[in-house]
Amino acid sequence: MSFLYKTATALMRTLPAEPAHRATIKALKSGLGPITTKKPDPVLSVTVGGLTLPNPIGLAPGFDKDAEVPDAMLAAGFGFVECGTVTPLPQAGNPKPRLFRLPEDKAVINRMGFNNGGLEAYKNRLIKRRGKSGLVGANFGANKDSKDRAGDYVTCLKALWGLADYFTINISSPNTPGLRDLQQESAMDDLLGRIAEARAELTGDKPSPPIFLKVAPDLIESQIEQITDQARTYGLNAIIVSNTTIDRPDSLRSAHKSETGGLSGAPLMEKSTRILAEFASAADGRIDLIGVGGIASGADAYAKIRAGAKAVQLYSALVYAGPSLVMDIRNDLTQRLKADGFNSVEEAVGSDCLVMS
Repeated sequence: MSFLYKTATALMRTLPAEPAHRATIKALKSGLGPITTKKPDPVLSVTVGGLTLPNPIGLAPGFDKDAEVPDAMLAAGFGFVECGTVTPLPQAGNPKPRLFRLPEDKAVINRMGFNNGGLEAYKNRLIKRRGKSGLVGANFGANKDSKDRAGDYVTCLKALWGLADYFTINISSPNTPGLRDLQQESAMDDLLGRIAEARAELTGDKPSPPIFLKVAPDLIESQIEQITDQARTYGLNAIIVSNTTIDRPDSLRSAHKSETGGLSGAPLMEKSTRILAEFASAADGRIDLIGVGGIASGADAYAKIRAGAKAVQLYSALVYAGPSLVMDIRNDLTQRLKADGFNSVEEAVGSDCLVMS
């Protein structure tokens, strides 16, 4: 079956990138995705931000923007699936073409611009999956023309409360002008303060679902320390490191290497892992981290964990390997953990940082 899915993925790559993605979503909605009945090895179980994951391999947002196929991706073997980014109002996103494969670099550049069908449709799909098993997170952002971007995040949180296992505040996309300014100290104080206030009202005397913060890889050391401190001050449960980068490494060879947008895939692995390790140093075990950027193998996932991540997420590698990749990564990661004498993911978290210190 793995051969069939890899063949289908190769056929999808004969289509332009964005139509190929829509065709993949349609195929998954029709039940044509890979299904695994193999339970994860117990060594892969880990607790992140208060959530117990059956395995630490998650689907990053961007793949399932409108919460159309979370259960299909869980069935493929992911330990958790993050849907979005959703905004309060539907928006078309940036002009096409806006999604580019860089096959020689095993990379992708996108300038999608938070294209999505809006909060109402997204919410209704999550309502319909109530009672189903599997961990699904909701990633939300602000509309491009919003007059109150912090208010957009509060609107999404309130509308989706009780419908997702966790929430992610996405302030790190490079494709909505000015969005990354929310990572600045005063703007983040306002945003996280309003999120904390809304969370307290929604929670009452019941436990709150975790809330995560997704940051950019294009940060300096002082920003990393600032963001880590603010995330802890406002009671966030984890930081997701990181989104796409606006940098263009000299190593890029593909024809689309100069396109505007966020770069993801293999060229982001080194940079995002280094930034992750810096967040791990700043956090010093006081807030959980999720590693994203360039993961395409068990070795990549393991490197993120050893750099300080309790879990990881991937998306771009699926463009080249298809949804069956997750089981390859799961199996390889299990073998690597056991080969190094670790009895759990938890034991391996930050082990490279400990060696360096």
